[in-house]
Amino acid sequence: TGEPRYREAVLRGIDYLLRAQYANGGWPQYFPLRKGYYTHITFNDDAMIRVLEVLDDVAGGRAPFAWIDNDRRARASESVKRGVDCILRCQIVTNGVKTAWCAQHDEVTFAPVAARKFEPACLTGGESVGILRFLMNRPNPSPDVIAAVQAGVAWLSSVKLTGIRFEFVPAPDQPKGRDRVVLPDPSAEPLWARFYEIGTNRPIFIGRDAIIRYSLAEIEHERRVGYSWYVTSARTLLDRDYPRWSKTWASKTP
Repeated sequence: TGEPRYREAVLRGIDYLLRAQYANGGWPQYFPLRKGYYTHITFNDDAMIRVLEVLDDVAGGRAPFAWIDNDRRARASESVKRGVDCILRCQIVTNGVKTAWCAQHDEVTFAPVAARKFEPACLTGGESVGILRFLMNRPNPSPDVIAAVQAGVAWLSSVKLTGIRFEFVPAPDQPKGRDRVVLPDPSAEPLWARFYEIGTNRPIFIGRDAIIRYSLAEIEHERRVGYSWYVTSARTLLDRDYPRWSKTWASKTP
């Protein structure tokens, strides 16, 4: 549009994202920092990955950021490199095997940590997909990135859930007249749990009492219908994206 205030707003936004990054490459949920779980490195809801995608476009001068100055592009490029390093350090290792990521990690130790009462320290079948897809989009990935992708994809393949559907059903005795349940269905497309227990890979479900349970039916109605306990985003990653990526990079594994 040629409107200077829009240009300045974008530059302020980019500068904010660069300032908000920890020296170790992660981003907190809030900046300036707030006390509590908000200081953790936050993959939840793809927060950190979305920031990295924006800064990667800035660094590459891709539309709509082709006009960004060289200094900010260079800073964005360095920021993305540190972000990738942080992702690699956060990948959870169980019994010597790399697996996936938690929705949030400690900003000092990189260990998986809890956030809200119903968001425990665990492996996530949701946010891990976005992390892997971002790593797969790295040009000329390092051996460490390749190994991280292969391990993450192997984990997602191993925890795939089949033979069930997750859907809303009529429930006149519940608020708004409906409930959300898991039903058997041999023909259903595969699902992934949002949360898996570290060490066992069992799907876990948590109500506002913060008690881990292994059945969705055991948590309160408000949480059953108010959270994405199962996700499908790994389907495309495993069926389409990874096979394409693997043709080029699988042979580069150390």
